[in-house]
Amino acid sequence: MALWDIAGKLYGASIHEMLGGGGQGRMKLPCYASTYHGDENGGLTRPEDYGDFALACRDRFGYPAFKIHGWVGGPISREVDAVLAIRRAVGDSMALMLDPAGAFRTFDDVLRVGRACDEANYFWYEDAFRGGGLSQSAHSKLREFIKTPLLMGEHIRGLEPKADLITARATDYVRANSYTDGGITGVMKLAALAEANGLDVELHGGSLAHRHCMASMRNSNWYELGLVHPLVNANKPPIYGDPKWIDLLESVDSKGCLDVPTGAGLGVPLDWDWISAHRTGEVVYASG
Repeated sequence: MALWDIAGKLYGASIHEMLGGGGQGRMKLPCYASTYHGDENGGLTRPEDYGDFALACRDRFGYPAFKIHGWVGGPISREVDAVLAIRRAVGDSMALMLDPAGAFRTFDDVLRVGRACDEANYFWYEDAFRGGGLSQSAHSKLREFIKTPLLMGEHIRGLEPKADLITARATDYVRANSYTDGGITGVMKLAALAEANGLDVELHGGSLAHRHCMASMRNSNWYELGLVHPLVNANKPPIYGDPKWIDLLESVDSKGCLDVPTGAGLGVPLDWDWISAHRTGEVVYASG
């Protein structure tokens, strides 16, 4: 990512321009609000809390989509109830996703929640199996029992393992992350791999790099803005001068979209005054 940023500054071009993107309609990225995990302290404690928060994300901020991270270790019936409660709350007005983050213990748990996703018409069901969802055979089997598309790949890193994932028909969407899949170059390789197989690639988490990547992709649907919670506001350091680049809940426009930077490289200057004022340490690496 740093090398792409340097190259952009050298040539006076944004990263999405160097990637061939920034075409009509891709300078505004539709977002889904991606929640923290459920809790037991009155924030996201009841299934109805998720429904209320989804409504707030839609009505206050304009989000067109909402993804729940449920509870870890709680009753599976509460997970099912949350899936259904959110759809009841928002009707057909939002795309909904579920990411248990590997919290479900058994195939039966995974299947019960997956069938609830079918009933509630979820956009995708992500990494449900304990252990990070690494088993290709388990996901291939799950696809025989439910209709909701599967999103896999957060815990499987790099180009070749994800090619195997696609070949095994273990996923319907391909996860990509510039921090764990080889930087911007690796993400764009995965986007081409997914496109060659007729699949979409969905970026894991937010960043300026991911904004540039998504702006240059044809086969990507949503930008993940997270993690968000009804009782948590500023959860990211304001390292840029304009807060709209920091991926806060309120960073989106009235239609729930984010802008793509147009400056050279990553395109947004760092606020060095703020960074220097909050510096806690320094390490210098010297060559030779």
